Amino acid sequence: MPRRFVDLSVALETGIASDPPVMAPEITYFTHDQTAEQVMAFFPGLTRQDLPGGEGWAIERLQIATHNGTHLDAPYHHHSTMNNGDRAITIDEVPLEWCMNPGVKLDFRHFPDGYVVSAENVAAELARIGHDLQPLDIVVVNTAAGARYGADDYLVKGCGMGREATMYLLERGVRVTGTDAWSWDAPFPLTAQEYARSGDPSIIWEGHRASMEIGYCHMEKLTNLDTLPPTGFEISCFPYKIKGASAGFIRAVAIFQE
Repeated sequence: MPRRFVDLSVALETGIASDPPVMAPEITYFTHDQTAEQVMAFFPGLTRQDLPGGEGWAIERLQIATHNGTHLDAPYHHHSTMNNGDRAITIDEVPLEWCMNPGVKLDFRHFPDGYVVSAENVAAELARIGHDLQPLDIVVVNTAAGARYGADDYLVKGCGMGREATMYLLERGVRVTGTDAWSWDAPFPLTAQEYARSGDPSIIWEGHRASMEIGYCHMEKLTNLDTLPPTGFEISCFPYKIKGASAGFIRAVAIFQE
C-alpha cells in the first residue's frame, strides 16, 4: 500500500527567532575547502593535490540544547517525579510504543495569543471532528504560532494547553502530545503578565506539570500542522537517545496510508 509522508519538523538553524537568545542554537559550518588538512592528517604523505578537487569533507559543529529544534520532552523535563511520586523517566527511557501511533489534530488557531485551553475546549474540538480518543493516540495542537515560526514574534504567539486540558488527554490514555508553538504551555511573557496580576504560581508551566500526576511526553516546535486533516494518519516521533536527558531531537513525520 503506498504511503504519503508529511514532515512535521522544523530545520535546526541559526539566525532566526526559534528560542530565547540565551537558548538559541549555534551551528559552525566547515566546508570541503576548509577540511582538506583534516583528511590529510589521517594519511601521512597525502597532499591536497591528491584529493579530488583538493577537497576534504563537509562537517558541522553544533552548540545546542536538547530543546532546540523539533524535540520530544521527557517527563523528567517537567519535574523530578511523575505518576504521583515515581521517579520521572528520562528521554532514553521513554517507551518506544508511545512514539508511533494514530495522530489527532486539534485546531486551536482561533484562540488568542496566551489563551489557556480548557478541558471543555478540548472536548468541544473532539466533538467537532467526530473523534473519540483512544489510548496512545498522539494529539497535536495547531496554534497561531505555527505560521510565525522564525518571525520576531514567534515566542509570544499561540495559545497554551492548561493543566485541565492536558489531564483530559492523559486520563484517556494519551501519552504523547505536541504543539507548533515554542511551549506546550502559554507563552511565558503572557503568563508572566497574568502572574503579576493574580500572584498565583500554579499557572506557571501548568500543562507541563500535569506530568507529576500522569507522566507523558510532548513535542514542541512542530510545523505543517495546518496541512493535516483532523485524523486519518499516524505520527512517528522517536527521540534521539541521550542518556539521562530531559529531551531528544526528533524528525516528526505524519504518515498517510493511501
